[in-house]
Amino acid sequence: MTLTAGLWGAVGASSLLLGALIALAPAIHGWLVERHEWRLGLLMAFGAGVLVSAVAFDLFEEAVNASVGGIDVALGFALGAIAFFVGDELIDRWTARSDAADDNGASPLGILLGTILDGIPESVVIGVSLIAGGGVSVAVLAAVFLSNIPESISSTPGLAVRFGARGALAIWSVVVVASALAAALGYGLLGSAPPAIVTGLQAFAAGAMLVMLADEMIPGAHARGHTAAGLATACGFAVAALLSFGT
Repeated sequence: MTLTAGLWGAVGASSLLLGALIALAPAIHGWLVERHEWRLGLLMAFGAGVLVSAVAFDLFEEAVNASVGGIDVALGFALGAIAFFVGDELIDRWTARSDAADDNGASPLGILLGTILDGIPESVVIGVSLIAGGGVSVAVLAAVFLSNIPESISSTPGLAVRFGARGALAIWSVVVVASALAAALGYGLLGSAPPAIVTGLQAFAAGAMLVMLADEMIPGAHARGHTAAGLATACGFAVAALLSFGT
């Protein structure tokens, strides 16, 4: 069963590599990024809407419902938000601002950090969800899979400039492997852990994800997708919410 949990974690994160391959394919990159950048903006906006739904229904709400006193949720959420904020600030100081962000204000390293900070706890939660013998939530997997694609597409070109195409693919491959290991460890090590640990991890992922959305994904989507980005965000939210309520 530990192997099964790891495989599900890998499935959810595998779309990071899919998005990277799309971004690095010359024909697709030219069609999606260079000549028609608004398409990438709308894709980012759709992914942002999916993530908002994941925060609201599949992470924070479940953490609140499972929590007894709410302290674990509040602490986890605050730590996740602070972790992304501090990490993003350190990234901006490590690299010159003009180099760290693209022309539309989205930092590829910032999006990568957000993907790691929300993806690893999510994978742990996927593993923990299998402990009771239940199946993996289709809504959570769909939200993770769908939202990873625009995150990867939008940040891979910047990562490729800094680390090369192979370096960018290697980075995303490491994240996929880490997600699989996190899901396996979540199943293998947290089966007897206090419920507060699991709810804290869910809240941590929600906090990191929400700050990343506000700082990176949504501003970048609006800069590229213009006024239609708001509608695309609403569509992403609706699709993910439908999956959540249907499972």
